[in-house]
Amino acid sequence: MPNDELMPIGAFAQRSGLTSSALRFYADSGLLPPAEVDPVSGYRYYSADQVARATALRQLRELTMPLAAVEAVLGSGADEASRLLDEHVAKVVGDAAAVQQKAAVIKSALGNVPGLPIAVMKGPVLADAVEQVLTATAHEPGMPALAGLRIEAHHDAVTLTATDRYRLSTRTLVPVEPPRQTWAGTVNGDELRAAVAESRRSPLVRLEAVSNGIWFRVANREDRHCRLLPEEFPDYRLMLASLGEVTTRATVSKVLLLRALEEHPGERIALNVADHGVNIVSAHEEHLNISLPATATGQALKIWFELTTLYPAVSAAIGPDVMLDLRGHDQPVTFRSADRGDLTTLAMPIKPDHSA
Repeated sequence: MPNDELMPIGAFAQRSGLTSSALRFYADSGLLPPAEVDPVSGYRYYSADQVARATALRQLRELTMPLAAVEAVLGSGADEASRLLDEHVAKVVGDAAAVQQKAAVIKSALGNVPGLPIAVMKGPVLADAVEQVLTATAHEPGMPALAGLRIEAHHDAVTLTATDRYRLSTRTLVPVEPPRQTWAGTVNGDELRAAVAESRRSPLVRLEAVSNGIWFRVANREDRHCRLLPEEFPDYRLMLASLGEVTTRATVSKVLLLRALEEHPGERIALNVADHGVNIVSAHEEHLNISLPATATGQALKIWFELTTLYPAVSAAIGPDVMLDLRGHDQPVTFRSADRGDLTTLAMPIKPDHSA
């Protein structure tokens, strides 16, 4: 008879989340043998000490991990187990992306409908622009459009726009071959990141729109397909049109400003702009400040930001200097390259009391 501390297979199944049939399978495979088997009835019994292993086994199998890999993880130390998990996740993600691309090719062939030519772009330029603008995306529950990038082809330009509600980035590019007609769509940001990796290594990229997405066609490389997001993109033009008059303008070295933000303590930082330059102040240690040389005009102004909003707005700027257009302590700030205005980022400040 089993001792009182052992559980029959049914009770252990409830504790571990595995079915009885799964427990028998894992016992036969050697991954989770029972603590004791009744020699007469063949009933299997498990100990409480086996619950943790059984739970981990179930979780690993939920990740579609093969049995051999599961055994390796369960038999490894924490560091090696983490490495094996990362390796498996990378393979799953890669396989999913490959399946997605193959499905797009099949759907295109089934439809037998040619793509609508949008524009021809320089590959490295397009890749840089996409990566810069994508810094303003976010994965927000119920708001999938915030994880996408808006592509608009019109007249002689292609405009890329993204927003996470706290930042808005937009950049306008001049294509090698201008758009043949106007087109607009919100492209899946995650898929776009993978697509531009191929674009970067191609001198020219042809953008073609289809009913459910956009193709990035490159010579001598695999074409990449990105799905369109059906959700409505925020009306960023209304936001830009409603901006107030600029009351303060400052031009500062991008490198010095980024270095100051990296070195200064605190999650909330103020920019104190005056004729002598820009001071950076931390929320909790206002006696600590970093002074940066800057060219400033207009009213003196102190404006507060979350570091997670301010830093990417500055880092995405093009060129050695960044220009700040300020409209008041509670109004969006425009960050632009001092010598190239084709990338513009808006960043929302926080209130002086540091509330959102």
